[in-house]
Amino acid sequence: MSNVVTHNGAVPQPQAGLSAALGRRSVVLVGMMGAGKSSIGRRLAARLAIPFVDADTEIEKAAGMPISEIFSTHGEPYFRAGETRVIARLLESGPQVLATGGGAFMNADTRASIRAKGISVWLRATLDVLYRRIKRRGDRPLLKNADPVETLRRLIDERYPVYAEAAVTVESRDVPHEAIVDEIIEGLRNHIAPGSAAAGDAAPESTAP
Repeated sequence: MSNVVTHNGAVPQPQAGLSAALGRRSVVLVGMMGAGKSSIGRRLAARLAIPFVDADTEIEKAAGMPISEIFSTHGEPYFRAGETRVIARLLESGPQVLATGGGAFMNADTRASIRAKGISVWLRATLDVLYRRIKRRGDRPLLKNADPVETLRRLIDERYPVYAEAAVTVESRDVPHEAIVDEIIEGLRNHIAPGSAAAGDAAPESTAP
């Protein structure tokens, strides 16, 4: 979605009214590691004038240790249980933009909570894009093995059919972040009020699918 500059140089804000239409619902970003949930999420939250919350950061605060240490000390099932509890708690505090970890949306209870109290947005990305973004980082516990590319491919095969249940899907690719934010806002507007001329047409209590 392209921006249009008005006669006085101001850029119209397609999110006008969208924050009110969300009510207490959260915008929940889902997708793989490297999809840009945190970086895009911060910009989206600023545009919507609501808080940004990173679920992984909140999990680390609750556990008192980094996620990599939770994995190595307690194992993935322990981490996933804590992740489910933390996200359920965070969803009570909307509206907000909530970035979730790559495996969070795989939990059926978490998906149900998000449907009840938020709008899910899948930042979909190709294997090449994801691996290029994360290969220089060493903080991904699930990729600490001999063949991280194959692991990433397996995770994509497992997770993408579930991510596809998200209310809105936007392609995460190598374009300016604001372009992705624009597309998310347009997707949210269409989800809340399909066919409306502006986000402000949506009633705050709308729960259109």
